[in-house]
Amino acid sequence: NDLRRCFLLSPPFVAPPFGQFGPPPMNATVEELLARLEQLEARVDEHSLFPGASADVLFLLVASLNVFFMQCGFGMLEAGSVTSRSTQAILLKNLLDACLSAFIWWVMGHGIAFDGTNDFIGTAGSDMSSFFLSGYGSGPDSGYHRVFWWFQWTFAAAAGTIVSGAVAERALLLAYLAYTFILTAVIYPIIVHWCWSEAGWLSTKNGHVDSGGNFTSDAVLDGVIDFAGSGVVHLTGGTAGFFGALIIGPRHGRFEVVYDGSKPPRRGRPLQLPGHAPVLQALGTFILWLGWYGFNAGSQLRIATPGASEVIGRIVVNTTLSAAGSGLVSLAIATLGQWRRGTVNYEVPAICNGILAGLVS
Repeated sequence: NDLRRCFLLSPPFVAPPFGQFGPPPMNATVEELLARLEQLEARVDEHSLFPGASADVLFLLVASLNVFFMQCGFGMLEAGSVTSRSTQAILLKNLLDACLSAFIWWVMGHGIAFDGTNDFIGTAGSDMSSFFLSGYGSGPDSGYHRVFWWFQWTFAAAAGTIVSGAVAERALLLAYLAYTFILTAVIYPIIVHWCWSEAGWLSTKNGHVDSGGNFTSDAVLDGVIDFAGSGVVHLTGGTAGFFGALIIGPRHGRFEVVYDGSKPPRRGRPLQLPGHAPVLQALGTFILWLGWYGFNAGSQLRIATPGASEVIGRIVVNTTLSAAGSGLVSLAIATLGQWRRGTVNYEVPAICNGILAGLVS
């Protein structure tokens, strides 16, 4: 009765394309009314300004733009944190990192991350192969899949760029490019496959629906939840950066050299190596903060699904408060440490590092 009343209250003289349906007959069955309702919903979706699929593409496109803009933030932050003579080298590494990783992700990275049914690594063979994007074709969903490829590439580029700051001023260009290739082509996509593909051994999407319609996980310990890449992206890049810095060693002048007869001379207390441009450090931090909204909110992947807007709203609030709170706490701790030594100097790097730590968490 409610369905019939809705149709009857609709004016029969509505302009096409809706008027051609007209009100249903009084003796229409529930099944006929539901079928008519589905037809109307399809018409509304077809002629609305942003149909569901197009809204998802637009949402993911804007999120990808924000994440890609983080490359500029990384460049500014790192350029401001090194000495002036190393500025060109660090910016060149960031630019080459983006260029090289784009082709790697197109050729094989995305396919290793999301294709196939192997629980360890993605493999070719499916009709919709992601290797070279050869299976994407020109179907109705091809636009979303290509934007999704781009969104995932921005994540891969971010994971690679993390290391450039960790080994700044002490890594040869060719060595850094070799690392970029290995991380983007092998290490990072395999970890993505583990956690985010439908077949990964740690993915919550890895499972089957039983005869009762219930989803049963086939992942180890029911899989891990990594919504926006705190482990897949940041832990992977951070681990690579940690071991890179550990192997290469500290920057020249980072520690006091103690000549006490030992060979080689003993390493003493750490020394301050302030960056040459706090302005660039602050600018890079603000750009990264902006990009993180695309990183976190964009990981929802779709906005036209029910409940998506509520999740996205919660994400942006949590992201904002986490960054702001961590920045304040970090500055307070750094200032307290200086105060105990008898000096107080409010440092830009302290609050920048705190903001970034809050965003990663």
